[in-house]
Amino acid sequence: VQLVESGGGLVQPGGSLRLSCTAFGRNIGHATMAWFRQAPGKEREGVSWFTWSGSTNYYADSVKGRFTISRDNAKNPKYLQMNSLKPEDTAMYYCAAGFTFPPRPVIADYNYWGQGTRVTVSS
Repeated sequence: VQLVESGGGLVQPGGSLRLSCTAFGRNIGHATMAWFRQAPGKEREGVSWFTWSGSTNYYADSVKGRFTISRDNAKNPKYLQMNSLKPEDTAMYYCAAGFTFPPRPVIADYNYWGQGTRVTVSS
């Protein structure tokens, strides 16, 4: 499985960005997926987690109501729409895939990771 993220950048507080994750590989249709982020000096944390072909998405409390997974089930890419961005959202964002069910924000559940895309929220 290979994952490619894109869409990061610099945005002012209150702004929006949309990250995309494109997955390649066999059995991706049976995978669990997640977005994680890691800010400088902090541990990697789960932002959103879901199944590749399902319709239920889960979010960390810190982003609930601001971030949304957007996708056409069972198709590439998967999007993370980020609205009302805050400086504390600044981080490297990673797309991850695994085959442990149900989807959870647990790093060890995901065997495959993208290269990451940087998001900076600053005025």
